[in-house]
Amino acid sequence: MELLKRKEVMKMKETIIKVEGMVCNGCENRVQNALKNIDGVENVVADHTTGTVRVTSKDEVSENTMKEKIIDIGFEIKEG
Repeated sequence: MELLKRKEVMKMKETIIKVEGMVCNGCENRVQNALKNIDGVENVVADHTTGTVRVTSKDEVSENTMKEKIIDIGFEIKEG
């Protein structure tokens, strides 16, 4: 029973990435689908109205990996 509880409480982190170029729901879907394919990513919510992507992932998934995936599909990362 104790082992099961430990597995449920795996270290998760939330990352918010600012993205330029998302202008519609289709853009949101492209970003969400691309990031969901990264091992360790649990949930992705992209919002073109705010230009943000909120990613819930296991602790070992790097933010750079997520940003590279977004750039690979044609969007830009907004720094700062």
